[in-house]
Amino acid sequence: MEEVRILATGLGFPEGPVAMPDGSVILTEIRNNRCSRVTPDGKVSLFSATGGGPNGLAVGPDGALYLCNNGGSRYVEGVSMGQGPHPDYKFGSVQRLDRMTGAATTLYTSCDGHNLSAPNDLVFDSQGGFYFTDLGKRYARHRDHGGVYYALPDGSKIVTLAYPMLSPNGCGLSPDGKTLYVADTEGARLWAFDVEGPGVLRKPTGHAPHGGRVIAGMPGPARFDSLAVLENGNIAVATLTTGMITEISPAGAIIREVKMPDIYPTNICFGGADRRTAYITLSDSGRLGAMQWPVPGLKLNYA
Repeated sequence: MEEVRILATGLGFPEGPVAMPDGSVILTEIRNNRCSRVTPDGKVSLFSATGGGPNGLAVGPDGALYLCNNGGSRYVEGVSMGQGPHPDYKFGSVQRLDRMTGAATTLYTSCDGHNLSAPNDLVFDSQGGFYFTDLGKRYARHRDHGGVYYALPDGSKIVTLAYPMLSPNGCGLSPDGKTLYVADTEGARLWAFDVEGPGVLRKPTGHAPHGGRVIAGMPGPARFDSLAVLENGNIAVATLTTGMITEISPAGAIIREVKMPDIYPTNICFGGADRRTAYITLSDSGRLGAMQWPVPGLKLNYA
């Protein structure tokens, strides 16, 4: 496989890349409280001054971008990753970003009377709703539980699907839409949930807190971040600390591990005419990279 090409530098803990039809990539900068656009020639410009902690990003059925905002994290000099909630943190949210102007509208800040803690990533189904994860905020002596939710993009409905989870991060749907994959950061576990209908997951049995099943995990210091599903059904998971993109089959086999030039490759998405250009956020060093992947990424429902 070819080397990772660096497209942009100087980003503030980038995540959530979305490959746009014009060849640009819109991504989030958690540390800089904004979403930015990176053009094919590497120029970086402001797309949306969202505030808070913009994290996962996806295109919805109306062409707008939808954002999981973790509410803001505290950053200290010399450490790339956030160190708990920002002093001004109140709650997390899901926002709609106008595709032309970047103007942000807040859709959700709570579910069932409970504040969202740290919304992280989202994926739209073919019916126009979206699944999203809430990582939960981490404090010095405790942490919020994480969970998986489903919502509609018009702000009219949000429901809890899986709660509690330790640290749900990246999420994606299988090519047939019948399986929701969720990467659990701590312990590097990849969960699979059976989708029984739009926003309906198979109910848990026994003493399980949710109906997911572990299909793969990584040993040692690895931690899972975001993911992207490939056209062949495999799941490419950004793996922290080991600095890998780990491709996993639906049966749990490790297909390949591709070393990145960064210990925190956090997100991966696919673009280009054949969807084989992998865009990868290299968050420890604040860069956006690109490389050719052997398998095309899955065509997303509205991208």
